[in-house]
Amino acid sequence: MSGDLKKIIRQEYLKCAKDPAHFMKKYCNIQHPQRGRILFNLFPFQEKVLHLMQENPYSIILKSRQLGLSTLSAGYSLWMMLFHKDKNILCIATKQETARNMVTKVKFMYDNLPSWLQIGFTENNKLALRLKNGSQVKAVSAASDAGRSEAISLLIIDEAAFIEENRIEEIWGSSQQTLSTGGKAIVLSTPNGTGNFFHRMWTKAEEGTNGFVPIRLPWTVHPERNQEWRDKQDDELGLRMAAQECDCDFSTSGDIVFYSEWIEFIQQTTIQKPLERRGVDQNLWVWESPDYSREYMVTADVARGDGKDFSACHVIDIETNTQVAEYKGQLPPKEFGYFLTGLATEYNNAMLVVENANIGWATLDAIRERGYRNLYQSPKTDKMTAESYLRVYEGNSEMVPGFTMSMRTRPLCINKFREFVGDKSVTIRSRRLLEEMKVFVWRNGRPEAQRGYNDDLVMSFGIGMFLRDTSLKFQQQSLDMARAALGSVKSNKVSWSGGYGSISNRVENPYKVKLGGKDQDISWLVG
Repeated sequence: MSGDLKKIIRQEYLKCAKDPAHFMKKYCNIQHPQRGRILFNLFPFQEKVLHLMQENPYSIILKSRQLGLSTLSAGYSLWMMLFHKDKNILCIATKQETARNMVTKVKFMYDNLPSWLQIGFTENNKLALRLKNGSQVKAVSAASDAGRSEAISLLIIDEAAFIEENRIEEIWGSSQQTLSTGGKAIVLSTPNGTGNFFHRMWTKAEEGTNGFVPIRLPWTVHPERNQEWRDKQDDELGLRMAAQECDCDFSTSGDIVFYSEWIEFIQQTTIQKPLERRGVDQNLWVWESPDYSREYMVTADVARGDGKDFSACHVIDIETNTQVAEYKGQLPPKEFGYFLTGLATEYNNAMLVVENANIGWATLDAIRERGYRNLYQSPKTDKMTAESYLRVYEGNSEMVPGFTMSMRTRPLCINKFREFVGDKSVTIRSRRLLEEMKVFVWRNGRPEAQRGYNDDLVMSFGIGMFLRDTSLKFQQQSLDMARAALGSVKSNKVSWSGGYGSISNRVENPYKVKLGGKDQDISWLVG
């Protein structure tokens, strides 16, 4: 070999070592499904992603289907192995076959390199390739224990959203110690519902709280795809699957309770920043001040007290079904009761509804201690009638303070919430509530928050939707019954005969009538 040729090769080698994009575009071959073996001529978006991988220790990629990101990761792995000694690259996927495909792509690229770039290998099998410089790439399934306690230079987790939750948390937890010493991680996937490990990592990356660089790649980044291609995906995959696989839409994937189109409508039309934030913790958000011509309802869910959930409440305009205020925080149960009493009083002595499970009784006791009158009460049985609500004012033992959440009422609350959202007949202002709705899913037929998330705002709002459509009707009927009883008092005067003729005397309290066999003062109905 002439000196000039050696010089050229050396210069080219240095270019490859410095720039992985140059290395791939000029020397890496891939197996195209239609065109066979071709050079990996990177699209602009692939080249941009490659540089982000190189420049940042942690990358998380939310991607459309068939963008060649697995192939790009394979090329980056080979580049790292060739131009760096003793690098340990681990590829993890849902199945061993999927992980093995990564190693297969690396081998294909290596086998088709010019001889001056090949350095020989010491291990070559279906699941691993080890070069003579000590660098290696290895493939394992998420179900395997392989890779634990290894010193990892580059961790690639492919289709992370589809790996079983406890497995991927274990994988990530065990690898963080070695990665923190200078390793890199690439986590990539199409969406698979909300609330899972991948979704949580992506959300934190967008917030800038976990060190990952978020890279979102919808179908539009591919220069060879157009709207005709996208429309065809709807036909082949169905609308929801196509939105997941092509548009990178989390909310259309998985068993979500509130459909993505509903969420999007709320996001675009009714979500607003609060006019004011109040309280020591600034967690009371207010969109509308009290209007003394309107009626309100305050619905509350009390935290269990273990520090993992929140006490939450909403102020709802009953007539318009509009959210006008909201609280989410961790006030102690008794203080939360005092807070709710003040809030309900401020909003025209609103009907105050508090879930009475567990620690909720401490909150209810604080409310009753303050003498708040308009406190919602539940029948002890599932039988709800207007008579039941009327008997609240008789101190009837058939009623208990607060709202009783049960196996019967929980799905009713959620279904009514869904109905109002689907009909566009409720106005939601809070982004905090909307975020909880996005991760509220069906799990084994039960509606609840995805693992790692809370549903305090969703449940307290669901109570309000259920009561607005059911119990409030009964309450109104009971008021009508009482007013009818009031109307049956034909005169507020009594007559008696004496020596001086007929004299009329006013009854001391004309609103004292018999209800349920007892004398009751129902003047509260009219003033």
